[in-house]
Amino acid sequence: MVDTKYSDRSIPKISLHDFESRIDEITSQLVAAAETDGFFAIVNHGIPVEEVEAQFDAAERFFSLPDDVKATVPFSHKNTGWEKKAQIRPSTGVADQKESYQMQFGELMDGMWLSEDTIPGFKEQSLGFMRKVQKVSEKLMVCFARGLGFPDDYFIKVHDIARPNIQTVLRALHYFAVDPTVPTPDGYCRAGAHADWDFLTLLFQRPGQSGLEICPGREAFTAFGLGDTWTKVEPAAGEIVCNIGDLLMSWSDDRFKSTFHRVKTPTNPEVDYYGPRYSMAYFNQPNTDCQIQGPLKKYPVVTGTQFTQAAMKRNFAALEAKKAANKLEEMKGSVAQAV
Repeated sequence: MVDTKYSDRSIPKISLHDFESRIDEITSQLVAAAETDGFFAIVNHGIPVEEVEAQFDAAERFFSLPDDVKATVPFSHKNTGWEKKAQIRPSTGVADQKESYQMQFGELMDGMWLSEDTIPGFKEQSLGFMRKVQKVSEKLMVCFARGLGFPDDYFIKVHDIARPNIQTVLRALHYFAVDPTVPTPDGYCRAGAHADWDFLTLLFQRPGQSGLEICPGREAFTAFGLGDTWTKVEPAAGEIVCNIGDLLMSWSDDRFKSTFHRVKTPTNPEVDYYGPRYSMAYFNQPNTDCQIQGPLKKYPVVTGTQFTQAAMKRNFAALEAKKAANKLEEMKGSVAQAV
């Protein structure tokens, strides 16, 4: 079934200018956005457009390498490395038509960086960019901690990138170009509808490379249901698009909303973007040994590891259900043709 309903509403845009003197105002704006949309864009965040573009250039250099070179740092259980057409969403049951490379801090990246000879300066460039995004993330963490009645440094402490058991990653993404002169192949999907399971995602998009759409309506972090009214989020220079993840939704006792989103598969040359699409997602994920529970204690205490494992289990169960449903539809189609 193809989603056809759209809403023209815009997501909130929040400036971090003069953060220290405006922290109460910014906190109020962030909390309001988290309680309603689950998505918002931040501006005046301190990372120049030129530095964002430099990281995009670095990612493009990586993805332009031959597949057999990228395959020397394959995606692993450590949540690091390169994959191609390997991620299958429960909402679609088919692989996203993209490739990605996930980078972490510290020893988890041992053996997962390509050599300097292969891609000069890439490691240093990427780690420097990641540290700058982490600083922006920490400002948002202070605001969300205040909004939930926790100490200012509550979330910062459990997202300590200096510790060896951090899970935060920067994911560089490359969606493959689609030929606009022929019908989009059946089963082709750029990124199926999903909700992130992390604490908070900071997404960088290249202007002109559209496709991101959001679908609000989720009421609990354990729920898989979603509505069918989508809102397009166009890329804009200088903006970081942020969304609440399942983890923060749970940590807020479902007060903050983890919103479903997708990267639309282009089907209409008059309105859709068919070219290669590059984006970068910084997933704030806490230390594995942290204790997770909201102020109202709606859900039992779990560790960072336990939350991640439960999220993966839910995803696997939903994916298996989708595969079964697809198989049933195929069988019905075969029976109909036979008749």
